Amino acid sequence: MLKRLFLYSLTGIVVVLLGKQFDRPEKNLSNDQSKHFSKLYPLPDSVQAILTVACYDCHSNNTRYPWYAEFQPVAGMLNDHIQSGKKDLNFSEFATYRPRRQYRRMEQIAELVKENEMPLSSYTLIHKDAVLNDQQKQTVYAWVEATRNIMRTTFHPDSLKARKR
Repeated sequence: MLKRLFLYSLTGIVVVLLGKQFDRPEKNLSNDQSKHFSKLYPLPDSVQAILTVACYDCHSNNTRYPWYAEFQPVAGMLNDHIQSGKKDLNFSEFATYRPRRQYRRMEQIAELVKENEMPLSSYTLIHKDAVLNDQQKQTVYAWVEATRNIMRTTFHPDSLKARKR
C-alpha cells in the first residue's frame, strides 16, 4: 500500500515538473541601448567590462543565461531574481531615472561593492569571474565618484538631495 502511494506521488510530481517545462518566463534579452547609462555619463571600457561580467545579468535588459536556465523551476527563480534586480537598478533604463534616483543609485553601487554585498554571493558562487578583486573595486569607486561629480555640476543641489519624509 505504501509503495503504491509513493509511486503515485512520485508519478504526480514528475508529471507536474514535465508540465511546468512548457510554462517559461520571457527571457530578459534586449538590444535597445537608447536609455542606457552610457547615453548620459561616461562609461570607461574598464568599468564596462566589470559591469558586464558582475552586474548586467541582473541589472540590465540583457541577461547572459546559463544552460540550466532552460529548465523549470530554475527559469522561474532566475526570472524573479532578475526582475528584482532590475527594479532596484537597471543600467539599461538609467536615463529614465530622475537625477535624485541616479545620484542615490551611484552612491549605493559604491556602498554595496565596498560591503561585499554586490555582486551577490549566490551569484558569484556559480559565476566566479564576477568576484571583484581590490583593483576592480577601486575602479568602480573612482567611476562612481567621477559620475557623482558630473551629476553635482549638472544638476541643482536640491534635485540630488534625499526627500524628507
